Amino acid sequence: MLNKENELKLFYSISEVAEMFNVNESTLRFWEKEFPALTPKKAGRGIRQYQQKDIDLLKLIHHLVKEEGMTIPGARQRLKVNKDNTDKKVEVLERLKQIRQELAGMRDALDAFTYDQVEELQENIGGDCGASPQ
Repeated sequence: MLNKENELKLFYSISEVAEMFNVNESTLRFWEKEFPALTPKKAGRGIRQYQQKDIDLLKLIHHLVKEEGMTIPGARQRLKVNKDNTDKKVEVLERLKQIRQELAGMRDALDAFTYDQVEELQENIGGDCGASPQ
């Protein structure tokens, strides 16, 4: 969902944030009205500039509303009452998604081996182990 190299930026535009969460910009503006804690800085002509703290809160809102299917009032209440547990749960889920991607990459790399390559690898391994020094 989030680009790791963007973590060095201080401010993100609304289009960048919308792309991160795969939502429309209008959704972000709506959430801004519904969640008082979400307060991106507004530059000249009302241009929103999201900081990392805003993105962290959006991550929680997105999880509750889009992934868990909660209503806006329900998500607002959950963040008000139990924000820390929700934050921890989202962190764990993100880490599990990363692990899943890593494992899928490993599986794809292993699937790319041909039968001949596997046999050759076995011969090389077996040849090295059984060789006697002369």
